[in-house]
Amino acid sequence: MSKQKTLKEAFSLEGKGLHTGLNVKITFKPAPENHGYKIQRIDLPEKPIIEALAENVQGSNRGTVLCKNDVKVSTVEHGLAALFASEIDNCLIEVNAPEFPILDGSAKYYIEQIQKVGVVDQALDKNYFVVQKRIEYTNENGTSIVLLPDDDFTALALVNFDSPVLSNQFASLDRLSDFAAEIASCRTFVFVREVAQLLQAGLIKGGDLDNAIVIYDQEMSQSDFDNLAKSLNIEQKDAKKIGYINNEPLRFVNEPARHKLLDVLGDLSLIGHPIKGKVIATRPGHFANTELAKKIRKQIRMQDMQVPAYDPCKEPIYDVNRIRQFLPHRYPFLLIDKIIEITDRMVVGVKNVTVNEPFFQGHFPEEPVMPGVLLVEAMAQTGGIIVLHSIEEPERYSTYFLSINNVKFRRKVVPGDTVIFRLELQSEIRRGIASLKGYAFVGDKIAAEAELLAQIVKNK
Repeated sequence: MSKQKTLKEAFSLEGKGLHTGLNVKITFKPAPENHGYKIQRIDLPEKPIIEALAENVQGSNRGTVLCKNDVKVSTVEHGLAALFASEIDNCLIEVNAPEFPILDGSAKYYIEQIQKVGVVDQALDKNYFVVQKRIEYTNENGTSIVLLPDDDFTALALVNFDSPVLSNQFASLDRLSDFAAEIASCRTFVFVREVAQLLQAGLIKGGDLDNAIVIYDQEMSQSDFDNLAKSLNIEQKDAKKIGYINNEPLRFVNEPARHKLLDVLGDLSLIGHPIKGKVIATRPGHFANTELAKKIRKQIRMQDMQVPAYDPCKEPIYDVNRIRQFLPHRYPFLLIDKIIEITDRMVVGVKNVTVNEPFFQGHFPEEPVMPGVLLVEAMAQTGGIIVLHSIEEPERYSTYFLSINNVKFRRKVVPGDTVIFRLELQSEIRRGIASLKGYAFVGDKIAAEAELLAQIVKNK
């Protein structure tokens, strides 16, 4: 299991805001475990903080806008994409304006600074959002953002515009480590035909040929083109010359598609977790990206712990024979069959429930239901493994309950169910006392949860 990461030290960048035209200073700072991405408006009296989460998205017109308690910050996607692609989990972002600086219209300078200051591992494990089944957002415009199961994060973006200059393009990212070289430097783009509307809406006051690719694909009258060229400082004089208008050539032949993929990463970072899954984005945009992120955030909030991934074809970390070396329990009271994942703070165990369990003979025999107290006992046995697996001669130790708190039973466990137990240490083990939070899952639903306090005793 990978560790959470943060910046080794802070860095700052300065530039103008794309929409406000203001001079902006932004500072990225290290943050503690489980902090996530948070944005602080240091230009306001109370220096309010906005969590970079999908439920705080308020707008998506030419950039993602976050808002909390009427405090806004916009154009956050490029900076967040750089953090996400760098596998940084925790960062405090200070900004002295209502938007991030546009810089050159890409994530290039963010990535360069992250690489310069470095990234450090933290004590706690990463908390991945593991895609276990298809999740999708679609709309009537032909936009589709799909998340599929995968062992790592990969992404594919396909764009299609009714344009003789930019029609069909695609871009892919096979691993996050490729982001810096293949995606980060790709700039945002705008069609000339959209510019007048954006200016009328009070947007892109800071937009120019140094921070965007401008696409001229529909011929205008010379007078209209001259007026637009003046507002954007376009040196081109010929209104009949269709194509890209830039101060520098395209950095990739499919730079627009690569930039759309960049935006997808930044917007999906608003899930609040690193992702294990494959993204396929067809005609993506900030609205669609953030709608999918909101959908996933809703799932996460409804169920505060995601069910661990379980592949019955994989060899377990510990089978039942190895478990018997850790725990003193024997039939009929050994209630876990295997351990499928373990770190220094978390363990996942599996119990296959059959109708032949001895407790079914007397516990609702006409409608067999696994007793709730035995679910909690199975949690405790699973938790005992995380406590004992790092100790020499674990067979000389036992773990005993000191307290059980905040127990909730959410659904029945019946014959045929496979129960997955996830136990996590809530603090360091001190003086032989371990505090754990436990969940029991059946399918993708929580069946039970509890907070356990146990004592480790050397008694043999």
